[in-house]
Amino acid sequence: MGHTVMEVGPHGVAIITIVNPPVNSLSYDVFHSLKENFDQAIQRDDVKAIVFTGAKGRFSGGFDISAFGGGKERPKAGWLSVEIITDTIEAARKPLVAAIDGLALGGGLELAMACNARLSTPTAQLGLPELQLGIIPGLGGTQRLPRLVGLTKALEMILTSKPVKGKEAFSLGLVDGLVSPDDLVNAACQWALDILGHRRPWIASLYKTDKLEPLGEAGEILKFARAQAQKRAPNLQHPLVCIDVIEVGVVSGPRAGLWKEAEASQGLGASDTCKSLVHIFFAQRGTSKIPGVTDCGLVPRQVKNIAILGGGLMGSGIATALILSSYAVILKEVNEKFLDAGINRIKANLLSRVKKGKLTQDKFEKAISLLKGTLDYESFRDVDMVIEAVIENVSLKQHIFADLEKYCPPHCILASNTSTINLNLIGKRTKSQDRIVGAHFFSPAHVMPLLEIVRTKQTSPQVIVDVLDISKKIKKIPVVVGNCTGFAVNRMFFPYTQAGLLLVERGADVYQIDKVITKFGMPMGPFRLADLVGFGVAIATGMEFIQNFPERTYKSMLIPLLQEDKRAGETTRKGFYLYDDKRKASPDPELKNYIEKARSITGVSLDPKLVKLQEKDILEMIFFPVVNEACRILDEGIAVKAADLDICAVMGMGFPPYRGGIIFWADTLGSKYIYSRLERWSELYGEFFKPCAYLAARAAKGIPLVSNLSSFTSISFMQNHLSHNSRIV
Repeated sequence: MGHTVMEVGPHGVAIITIVNPPVNSLSYDVFHSLKENFDQAIQRDDVKAIVFTGAKGRFSGGFDISAFGGGKERPKAGWLSVEIITDTIEAARKPLVAAIDGLALGGGLELAMACNARLSTPTAQLGLPELQLGIIPGLGGTQRLPRLVGLTKALEMILTSKPVKGKEAFSLGLVDGLVSPDDLVNAACQWALDILGHRRPWIASLYKTDKLEPLGEAGEILKFARAQAQKRAPNLQHPLVCIDVIEVGVVSGPRAGLWKEAEASQGLGASDTCKSLVHIFFAQRGTSKIPGVTDCGLVPRQVKNIAILGGGLMGSGIATALILSSYAVILKEVNEKFLDAGINRIKANLLSRVKKGKLTQDKFEKAISLLKGTLDYESFRDVDMVIEAVIENVSLKQHIFADLEKYCPPHCILASNTSTINLNLIGKRTKSQDRIVGAHFFSPAHVMPLLEIVRTKQTSPQVIVDVLDISKKIKKIPVVVGNCTGFAVNRMFFPYTQAGLLLVERGADVYQIDKVITKFGMPMGPFRLADLVGFGVAIATGMEFIQNFPERTYKSMLIPLLQEDKRAGETTRKGFYLYDDKRKASPDPELKNYIEKARSITGVSLDPKLVKLQEKDILEMIFFPVVNEACRILDEGIAVKAADLDICAVMGMGFPPYRGGIIFWADTLGSKYIYSRLERWSELYGEFFKPCAYLAARAAKGIPLVSNLSSFTSISFMQNHLSHNSRIV
């Protein structure tokens, strides 16, 4: 149980330390303990001043998420922020200084801001990441941060959830001094005594006004922030609520702002957005826990040298991700021309990061020095892992894996970046099935956060543990899935585009479908996505699904007809859309001719109901087949748990995280409703929509697809786990 401890030094400074491993998260227990020690320190005559700090080099990672949702009774609004933080701690008659090392996030930073001064180490992280979980800072952060750093910077920090390091915090005025970790607590004690002796100012952050912009200017800043929030996240309300709360403090004073903050926090903590984002937070942390693999005591082997076959967009992206994380990479191509092109792509990827200020020139040079090119397998004799990233051709991959078995050492992990092909087919000509694994990256591989790790029934647990370790080092979110055509992500979403094609051939509008899907929160609709991926890839993967799931694959002729006319998507400037020199998409009036031709070949007729589809119907007819396929994946045990499919949808396909992922979202609508809709459509439009047995069984019993999606577990706002979602707002 979290608590605080108090120790009074010889100079009369009480040091109150937060103790709640691993990141000293705050909870109601911690606050009760803190208040008890604080009250005692105030009452004791031998205590002249107080210092707050955290155990083991971490101030506090934030408030415990178990306080949100889960049916726990919460204290009345304002109890912590007004009664404890403001009227007890900030109003104390003895000077109070925060000694910040490691993390001061969320409630941790809010507690520190209520102190009369803050000292920090240069590398400490200070921030308010609450918006990433559908809530707003609730312990006075919306009021104190603008008064310490100014309105513009405060809005930026809160709305982007981006922390600052101690050094920047000092330049902003968020902390008053920088101190080394060894001297931090002693320096804080001396600072508190200096305040007492009037050698340093006694400041209450809540009532500072020197950093606040004048009302007129503040109004313009807030107006701009609202416009930006609506543009970035049109479906989210909590960023706008947060701006409103900040505005109340600016216009009506900090006390009014605190009460408005407390009231808003109480409501947002029980919102669907909060529940969804908290679910994604825990689901993301849970993907690397694999029963029978990660609970067996296996230790990752050291992987130093990795070879990549193929320097195309995927291979070069994978190589970029690896050398950025200090892995030595050998890139193999079939000839000098392709090899040079692959190496140049990697250099371009790195230079793009240098240009954006994300990579220093020194680190660029170091990364490039780790890359070597080759045209043969001779240098593969010392590699620890090979990742094959060639075109989706079964016989080519089989030939490659047979060669790899001959040239690579016996311990070498043999991985394929295939997005759809069954791994048993790829490894058919080898005797190394225990070390064959799928390492399916998403394009661009050095940017997209997801890594789909595919295991066959023969893949050794040691290999899975090794690849999980690599994924952590290259900062990817791993999801371990079973082996089948399309694995989890592509198999789950193959009906996404096919549903769109079925609707369009029967009269629905391509551009309306894409508009509805992006309005829902996807980065792009199925047709814009098909253009981006390219029709060659779409047809190749489509053929895999036709061969393996013929009874539920919709066989449209529209994409083959477009490709036949040299319209292959964005790369050819023509697909479902037309593209200008800057690759900006615009509708193509000629598309209707191809649709009519496809309709005549397929033999379907216009359906008046589909011509005039409502937004809700479009959304459900596109996504319910995806939910249906996700249910099959669960039923077959391809996914370890439903939450993994939610992460696959969010991180692999851009499904909006504030909707909780595909299964979580489906359960908000109900299995019975989804089943009844699919059943009706299957009667009208065929097997493509037919509900699977898993969905039918749950609908019959009236139970959710997954029964425990709403469970909340205790964890704090840990920045390293929040980083992948840093662009929610």
